[in-house]
Amino acid sequence: MSAPATLLQSLQRIAPLAWPVFIGQVAVLAFSTLDTMLVARYAAVDLAALSVGSAVYITVFIGLMGVVLALSPIAGQMFGAKKLHEAGRQYHQAIWLALALSVPGCLVLLFPQPFLNLAQSSPEVADKVRGYLGALAFSLPAALLFTAFRAFNTAVSRPKAVMVLQLGGLAMKVPLSLLFVYGFSVGDIHLPALGVTGCGIATAIVMWSQVLLAWWVTRHNAFYADFGLQRRGLMPPDRAAIVNQLRLGIPMGFTVLVEVTGFSFMAIFIARIGATAVAGHQIAVNLVSLLFMMPLALANATSTLVAQRIGAHEMLDARRVGWHGLEIGLLAAALLGGLVYFGRDLVLGVYTQDPAVIAAALPLLAWLWVFHIADAAQTLGAFILRAHRVTTLPSLIYVLALWGVGLGGGYALAFHSQGWAPASLSGARGMWAASTAGLVLAGISMCALLARVHRAELRNP
Repeated sequence: MSAPATLLQSLQRIAPLAWPVFIGQVAVLAFSTLDTMLVARYAAVDLAALSVGSAVYITVFIGLMGVVLALSPIAGQMFGAKKLHEAGRQYHQAIWLALALSVPGCLVLLFPQPFLNLAQSSPEVADKVRGYLGALAFSLPAALLFTAFRAFNTAVSRPKAVMVLQLGGLAMKVPLSLLFVYGFSVGDIHLPALGVTGCGIATAIVMWSQVLLAWWVTRHNAFYADFGLQRRGLMPPDRAAIVNQLRLGIPMGFTVLVEVTGFSFMAIFIARIGATAVAGHQIAVNLVSLLFMMPLALANATSTLVAQRIGAHEMLDARRVGWHGLEIGLLAAALLGGLVYFGRDLVLGVYTQDPAVIAAALPLLAWLWVFHIADAAQTLGAFILRAHRVTTLPSLIYVLALWGVGLGGGYALAFHSQGWAPASLSGARGMWAASTAGLVLAGISMCALLARVHRAELRNP
């Protein structure tokens, strides 16, 4: 019997899968980081529209994305069990699912009035939000199709293929965003400056380019032949397979939706305070999102290994890798969060030179360190639980912690705290304080649930 793996040995297994995911996800986040920086220098009203519009799009896309990502633990377990053709068949069913989900998603983006009512946006901001979301509605089907490609490649330990396409997308995004945001004139050719709407148009072009390249790679790279993915067309829809993905994916999608709306609705509510407040919040959220890429990468890699070991019936190794991945993620989050917190003045100067926006963002970063550590704990716990196909209880935890404590408590602090809470916890700062508390509760609960699942598996191997 081999000796138990140490933390360092587990890191050596996780790192080769985690670093391509990290770089790829940073490239994806760089889309919004680039948009934030360009629009912040274009106009404050466009930055406010970007904050509200991004919150709406993320709410729609991430919820649907969570359903499509059910492919990852399913295909991962099949890959671990050496059922390669069945894993490929599941990928084709995820493509059908992505196409079907894009229909209601596009409709929500094209008719965003309920979100605008919640944000109480000014007419000028609302018009810009509609233009931005109209462009992103065209990109949503491509984004969901690429999610299926990403989930499959993650499941079969091939994240570099996704990373290369994501880096290529970023290389396209930079000049396209500059072109459409600020416009240009060459001779008789004139493209007007489109501001925040230009960001959406650039994203749509990039996403469809990535999907076409993903299709080409799958058709022509020999790696995918054993999975049956190099046939001319899609395998026909399989009702049983799609239902199985939905059974796992709907709780996953709901969990992710709760998580994302817990944060995206912060922007919608903070928008009521004013354009400067929501602009400061947008910078803080973008910074936190950038930090989040490290635990997200570790969570993806750890979940993949756990699912593969479960498929190979190596349950002790699956549990060991899961706990080690969680420990590594918490250590990384503590280090990165501390570095950003102590260098927050310098970091904010990279985003904007507007003193009012900096003053609005700076107090929010006081919560960043604890926020990030708790975010890492709940993310890693949730991903590892998905590898065990445990998705329902995490969704209930998220409802209580992120909607109840985070969003509900934040709304009460931000707008109704007079007489019972310190003035320092009013406005946007109150939203961030409550969201941090909700994340702490979610992180502790996810870890406790994971320990319970492991104990149950030991009793019933």
